[in-house]
Amino acid sequence: MKHIAIVEDDAAIRENYADVIRRQGYQVHTYQDRPSAQAAFERQLPDLAIIDIGLGNEIDGGFALCQSLRALSATVPIIFLTARDSDIDTVVGLRMGADDYLTKDVSLPHLMARIAALFRRSDLLAQSPSKADRRLQCGPLDLDLDRMRVYWHDQLIDLTVTEFWMVHALVKRPGHVKSRQALMDEAHAVVDDSTITSHIKRIRKKFMVVDKQFDCISTVYGMGYRWDEAPE
Repeated sequence: MKHIAIVEDDAAIRENYADVIRRQGYQVHTYQDRPSAQAAFERQLPDLAIIDIGLGNEIDGGFALCQSLRALSATVPIIFLTARDSDIDTVVGLRMGADDYLTKDVSLPHLMARIAALFRRSDLLAQSPSKADRRLQCGPLDLDLDRMRVYWHDQLIDLTVTEFWMVHALVKRPGHVKSRQALMDEAHAVVDDSTITSHIKRIRKKFMVVDKQFDCISTVYGMGYRWDEAPE
């Protein structure tokens, strides 16, 4: 049984989400603040975490918790579920390492679809790829599926799981345009166009941390994104 953690300071909202998710067959643990959730995560990681941003007296407590959880695991799916709907908060949440960002006006069926999509992706990670597909190399990029790591000029790029699969989708067919829908499908995520755009911007910035000249991800306006091969 998959274990989902809900971190939400409003008791009524917290229990409403927990009740709905439990009825779908998941095990749920709930936390009202960052310290209690963080202590629990350090003892045992959840299979997925749903986190509000404002937690009690901590206006950005959810952001801090996301960072802590991402430091404990690069692969645990994290969903922000919050009343804060600004573009700035969305970008910050994704930069912190979240896999998805939803506002509290989302319907419960939509929320469950997002959870299911993230779990489908996690289950695929557990499947051993064929030997020929375990490593992808494209110029100075080295993508290791076994360890879920990407290297650029032999330097590790710190990607989340969603970012890893987006890079994989682009790199396996360099020069071919991937639509936002195709990237969503291959990353096994259910997100909107603006969220895909935020992920791509974040991926570019992470590569540019180790290589200021990085420009291998091109935007093809009206179509999607393309990986352009770089010289060794």
